[in-house]
Amino acid sequence: MMFKRTLLAAVVGATMTGAAMLPAVASAETTLRMAYDADPVSLDIHEQLSGGILQLSHMTHDPLVRWTKDLEFEPRLATEWEQVDDTTMRMTLRDGVEFHSGNAFSAEDVVWTVERLKRSPDFKAIFTPIESVTAIDETTVEFKTAEPYPLLLNLATYIFPMDSEFYSGNDDDGDPKDEIVKNGNSFASSNLSGTGPYTVVEHRKGTRMEFARNPNYWDSESPGNVDTIVLTPISENATRVAALLSGDVDFIAPVPPNDLERVRQSEDVQLVTLSGTRIIFFHMNQERVEAFKDPKVRQAFAYAVNQDAIADRLMKGFATPAAQFSPEGYAGHIDSLERRYDLEKAKALMEEAGYADGFEITMMAPNNRYVNDAKIAQAVATMLARINVDVDLKTLPKAQYWGEFDDRAADMMMIGWHADTEDSANFHEYLTACPDADTGAGQYNAGNYCNPELDKLVAEANLEVDLEKRAEMLKQVEQTLYDEAAVVPLHWQDLAWASAANVDIEPVLNVMNFPYLGDLVINEDE
Repeated sequence: MMFKRTLLAAVVGATMTGAAMLPAVASAETTLRMAYDADPVSLDIHEQLSGGILQLSHMTHDPLVRWTKDLEFEPRLATEWEQVDDTTMRMTLRDGVEFHSGNAFSAEDVVWTVERLKRSPDFKAIFTPIESVTAIDETTVEFKTAEPYPLLLNLATYIFPMDSEFYSGNDDDGDPKDEIVKNGNSFASSNLSGTGPYTVVEHRKGTRMEFARNPNYWDSESPGNVDTIVLTPISENATRVAALLSGDVDFIAPVPPNDLERVRQSEDVQLVTLSGTRIIFFHMNQERVEAFKDPKVRQAFAYAVNQDAIADRLMKGFATPAAQFSPEGYAGHIDSLERRYDLEKAKALMEEAGYADGFEITMMAPNNRYVNDAKIAQAVATMLARINVDVDLKTLPKAQYWGEFDDRAADMMMIGWHADTEDSANFHEYLTACPDADTGAGQYNAGNYCNPELDKLVAEANLEVDLEKRAEMLKQVEQTLYDEAAVVPLHWQDLAWASAANVDIEPVLNVMNFPYLGDLVINEDE
């Protein structure tokens, strides 16, 4: 395989038989030094459905379509689409696009990518509605759904075509290059070839990640002028902010609530904030704790937690207290659902359930994934102590936490969720649906809550093309989850980024928190 002068999208040290290993060095004229709270856990964009992986996807790959700031659909690798009939959509693909490897992008790569998504433990539930994908010719692909499905374009924002030739065959150990290994080593977890604006030059996990501009990037209209991006993960909030204010880095995310005013008052940096849609909440594992099978106990926990106090004191107002999954503006949002902090009511429910003296539980939370996540977990543990629940709390760095979460290693576990399809049904499909390893339903349901009637209602909503009827169905789902206290909701986390004054971050930011860094402009004259 001959490589053109494009940069090799592989971790330093990875080798490819027969490939000319050219130096992955871009012009250093314009460099963005970036600090996130963590780096991506893998280079395999199908290994984990998370914000970090999706941020990486938008840097190194391109989706078929992507969201605009107004949540409209913008063509990317798909230039046109047509609803042929109730269950068929035909897409025209961009011609002349190359992967980082030099391989040509075609409809076959889209087919291969969707088939891989449908066997990814994290993504397959989202893609269940897609019955088949067919390459009509090199630049035309046809999607078929088993039944009418109103969110097919929403799904297309999560289809980042992968280089099927690059990932074909076996690696040096004899393992398939397209293998998806959760929290493990695989060819795809350390080698990457996409169509995106940046290639991966180096990835020292937890320490440093370097990206270089793809000189053959198809989007000649992009205003982006950044040649090199160096990502340094800095988990400690104060250290990350200090790095920006001292000029050691040019762009940070997130900006913690405690430092918002400090950053805002600095003349050398700019702060950008957006209201968020990511819900932060706790699961209560009904398979680990018998008491959690009783709705009264779950309700007691919900009544014991003071979301307003957490949002006001710990989040410094930089969060919206929540009583449901769906934020305002989502189809399933119910305006009338109120937060229900009432300590006396919580104690009464515990007594009615036969647990007036409480019980012991374990709790886990990350300590560098969500804003103030460890402090929030400690606050919730303290609040539960008031209804005689003794909490053994353990917090872990994000890289370690997700393995524990996948193993359901504690009785209560924290998670944050942004609806992948910008739709209310997604919350239930992943977080409260009856767990089903075959379909991927309930993949992140660490509470093992199960209500088959709700699963049926969501499935019906996903076939309803009358959006008003669909919204009513999704509101019924939210109401039932509230009534049964399926989870303990806390708040929707607001978003904040900050950069040096000459880094024009505002145009590339969005409520999904997937910055389109390929379009980022650094004004060197400022």
